[in-house]
Amino acid sequence: MLQLTPNEAPPTERIALSVVIPLYNEEDNVAPLCEALLGALTAQPRSFEIILVNDGSSDRTEQKLAEAAATDSRIRVVNFRSNKGQTAAMMAGIDYAVGVVIVPMDGDLQNDPKDIVRLLEKLDEGYDLVSGWRRDRQDNFMIRTLPSKIANLVISRVGGVPLHDYGCSLKAYRREMLQGFRLYGEMHRFIPIYAAAQGARVAEIPVTHHPRRFGQSKYGLNRTIKVLLDLLVVKFLTKYRTKPIYLFGQAGVGLLGLAFLAGLWAIYLKFFEDTSFIQTPLPLLVSLCTIAGLMCLLMGLLAELIMRVYYESQSKTDYRIKSVLNPRPGEDQRSDH
Repeated sequence: MLQLTPNEAPPTERIALSVVIPLYNEEDNVAPLCEALLGALTAQPRSFEIILVNDGSSDRTEQKLAEAAATDSRIRVVNFRSNKGQTAAMMAGIDYAVGVVIVPMDGDLQNDPKDIVRLLEKLDEGYDLVSGWRRDRQDNFMIRTLPSKIANLVISRVGGVPLHDYGCSLKAYRREMLQGFRLYGEMHRFIPIYAAAQGARVAEIPVTHHPRRFGQSKYGLNRTIKVLLDLLVVKFLTKYRTKPIYLFGQAGVGLLGLAFLAGLWAIYLKFFEDTSFIQTPLPLLVSLCTIAGLMCLLMGLLAELIMRVYYESQSKTDYRIKSVLNPRPGEDQRSDH
């Protein structure tokens, strides 16, 4: 089995395309998947590699992957010791990829490898990210398709990047759009939101979606709840990561304002309606809102301190440089490599 280290190829040897595929218990899909990928990618002019990430499968997936890697050196395999989920597997594949363009996709044969060329052609029009749209989705409507449509509407509205199909793994990214953040939970589907926050040009094209031939789907309705919770995290990270006091401060000021209004109302009732403080819940509301408001303000200040320590201790910046014209000697002309 290949022993890999992340991004082991130096930039001068970087190939054009890396296809990243997480797999979990897909033993029957490995051989036809590799055959379809090699057929589609060999027919196009770009140099390529295929990175297959075995997410701790309990069947014969690891054995099948070893057999596939032995037949073609362009197939690289990363085996997890235990199951960590699709996002972790995809992040590992991205870490080990050396391609200028990275294309993740599912390993269940429902994505069509021939669509990779169409994604690349759209990318060549000047886009930084091209997302696949399973317009004619071949899944159970009530269990998979309908919840996905609802989730996509919510994600598009909250994330600010209108896409029909965030759940489609088949996407094409310029490598620089994947730098500067890590993926956790179910957050691989939110990469377009991260990328757009960094100034990426995002496009979407319809792609083919086949019915599953082998194995069973690993997704269920409970995943929708996880996705929505992760969306809250993504919204916070993309909008308030460098200014958390704006979020906590607004909440704190709002709660203190509510406490002030409740206090005024309680005083009005006391002196003009002859209603004792103990006859209404307003004094309790004043106390709770005041405490919560002060806590929000203090949390915002603490978050600001943590954010500054994070950036300054690691010499990070909250901006991304696209290019520098007439640089001084020793400066790179481009910062996004």
